Amino acid sequence: MTDDKKHDTGPTLLSGGNPQIPKGEGNGPVRDYIAAMPGWKRGVGERLDELIVRTVPGVHKAVKWNQPFYGLTGEGWFLSFRCYTNYVQVQFLKGTSLDPVPPKPSKHDEVRYLDIRQDEELDENQLRSWIEQASRLPGERM
Repeated sequence: MTDDKKHDTGPTLLSGGNPQIPKGEGNGPVRDYIAAMPGWKRGVGERLDELIVRTVPGVHKAVKWNQPFYGLTGEGWFLSFRCYTNYVQVQFLKGTSLDPVPPKPSKHDEVRYLDIRQDEELDENQLRSWIEQASRLPGERM
């Protein structure tokens, strides 16, 4: 394979299939990240993005540390997600303040996770509730 063909394959996938996307603000970098998500994970990314935008009109987006972040301008970030080998992980930055608390703990005191696996049924109503609750909490500044 020539070097030219290597550049045509799109973004590099890091361990677990997480796309390596340059840091950037706005919808463009997030759209690029989602487009680079491998296989079934791309559909999950599209669904998450659409649900977040529908639930939090005017949400601010960015890619930082090779993952999309969602927040409110001037208020900080409330959610991010990333790809792992067998799931897409949604990170609620103030997850311990949500009701009910998302299922997976973190080494960070306030963070909680939701892992979305390929063949699992997603409780979209619960996810929407968490997104709405998270967007009303003080965001994380990064």
